[in-house]
Amino acid sequence: MATNVALSFSGGKDSCLALYELQQNGVHVACLVTTIWDNNKKSVAHEQSVEKLKQQASELNIPIEFVVTSFNTYMDDFVKKLTELKKQYDLDGLAFGDIYIEGHREWGEKLAENVALQPLYPLWNDRENMLMMLQQFVNLGFQAKVIKIDEEKLPIAWLGRKIDQSFIKDIQKYLNVCPMGESGEYHTAVYDGPIFKK
Repeated sequence: MATNVALSFSGGKDSCLALYELQQNGVHVACLVTTIWDNNKKSVAHEQSVEKLKQQASELNIPIEFVVTSFNTYMDDFVKKLTELKKQYDLDGLAFGDIYIEGHREWGEKLAENVALQPLYPLWNDRENMLMMLQQFVNLGFQAKVIKIDEEKLPIAWLGRKIDQSFIKDIQKYLNVCPMGESGEYHTAVYDGPIFKK
């Protein structure tokens, strides 16, 4: 298995839990890699600012690298940046926080293959285990809040809500929503937990 990897990092609960699992299994995460839209300089999917992501990386004590990209050049830009990072950090793997959506995994595996890196999916699991995984996240002492909501799936009033026992209880009422938000039902920012050094 790869031992020196880059982690595709959003700053949310999935990538932070993936980082935890990698570290627990003795895998060294040499750097975090985050994609940033070239037009608004916000992170893809989560729309976090570069400043917040840099602060998060500093608190994790891991370097963060950015892939500035657009929708049409996403894969090419990612491959180009990873090729540079592979040499810079002597990488042998690329890790992801994806959990069960096969299409996401296939895309990540193709990306890793293009740069001759071994793909790692430390959270890969069955859909029915998502509530248990969310409970694990809370039990480990991670602190996170909701920063983005799919309003067709969850109430907009949940923006800013903390991921805690109350959240776990309430999200079970939405039967068509993945408790981990794997289909983009909600996104989070993690600000404390067992992987944070500061």
